[in-house]
This record gives sequence, C-alpha cells and structure tokens, in this order.
Amino acid sequence: MRLAGKVALISGGARGMGAAEARLFAREGAQVVIGDLLEAEGRGVEAEITAKGGEAVFARLDVTSESDWQRAVGVAQSRFGRLNILVNNAGIGGGARIEDTTLEDWDRMMAVNATGVFLGTKSVIAAMRRAGGGSIINISSQLGLVGTDNSSPQYQASKGAVRLLTKATAIQYAREGIRANSVHPGPIVTPMTERRRADPAQRQLMISRIPLGRYGEPDEVAYGVLYLASDESAYVTGSELVIDGGWTAQ
Repeated sequence: MRLAGKVALISGGARGMGAAEARLFAREGAQVVIGDLLEAEGRGVEAEITAKGGEAVFARLDVTSESDWQRAVGVAQSRFGRLNILVNNAGIGGGARIEDTTLEDWDRMMAVNATGVFLGTKSVIAAMRRAGGGSIINISSQLGLVGTDNSSPQYQASKGAVRLLTKATAIQYAREGIRANSVHPGPIVTPMTERRRADPAQRQLMISRIPLGRYGEPDEVAYGVLYLASDESAYVTGSELVIDGGWTAQ
C-alpha cells in the first residue's frame, strides 16, 4: 500500500476528481478526510470507502472560510491523530470574455480557486510540521500554463495563481520536509465539464485541441496525485505534473 499510515485531507472530495482521489487514497491505505459543501454526496463517498474496509470521514468545508479549514484539519487530527497530505482539489469553472466578466464573477472564482488553496495550505502547515513533514498537492489546470479563447479570464488567472503559490510554498517549507506540487489536468469527465460535453459542437472543439483525442478520466488524474502524495516522490517539490492528453505540447 503506497499510502499506508498516512492521513489525507481532500477538498472537493465529494465528487469528480476529488472523489476519485479519496477512493484511490483509501485503497492505498490512507485515512481520508473528505472536505466539501456537498454533504449528501460526501457522506456517500465516506460510506462507500468504509463499506470496502477503508477509513474515511466527511467534514463540511467551504474552502473560502478559514474557520472551516481549521475545523477540517481538527477533524483529521482528532479522528486519525495527524495530517500528512493535503489535496487542494476544490474549484469552480466558467466561460466568458474579459469584457463580459463581472467583478462579482471574478471575485467569486478567485476566492474559491486561489484563496481557497492559500487558506488550505496555511491551515495545514502546523499539523504537517508536527507530523514531521507532508505533501501538499494543488490541482491547477492546463489553463494555468497556457491561455485559451473559450475559458473565463478569472479561471485562467486563478489556476495560474495556484501554480505560483505552489512554488512559493515549496521553497518556504522544503527544509521542514513539507513538499508542494501542482497538478495540471486537461479536460476531464467530471460534473464541471458536463455542460460543455453535452453540447456536440463544444465537445468536438475541446477534443480537437487534445492530441490524444478524448477527455481524460478522473482516475487518470488521481494516480498522478497519488504519486505526489506518496513517498515515491520524496525528491519532488515545486514542480508541475501535467495530465492533459497533450494539450500543452502543441
């Protein structure tokens, strides 16, 4: 088991990539805290994991709330005794040109996608220090590396911010054994991409930009996150793991 003896907190763990990560981590021996606002779905993932002999607990988590983060970290420590891994997975998407984007839209997405990662990172440092180190994995996007014409400016800006915050974290805490890396998925089959996938023209446009010719699956991202969470990546920090079907290779 690649995560035996480790405790992980995953934001946005109730569905999509976060749920895939939670299930995979549990299969690999981790004790998992599923953080999300979607309580029914989060408790469903918890029940699924425990029914298969794993250990998991749901914690209500609004990633824009510092007190929610503190409570979620507290759940990990009180239930499992420590915290070794954080996956900042929660995020929201959208599409609009700059001139059609409201300040409210901008602020909301930056609060979830960028500030949420900052608050999560800030909230786990002390716990990871007590544990003797840890791994922080921040889910960015291929659009945190390159621009595109059919995504919102705030989405791309927020995901670019995640990339640089990850590097700052890696540098500041490397001497304490706390690693930080970002993962950059391309289009993945999740609830976030459902509307675009349901539109034949939009789906074909997206697929035309992916050299592998298809959307990725949540497990294909989860296995990359697993590597960064495990001791197999002990010499990896401040890096980007791109899982995008070749989008950024063009």
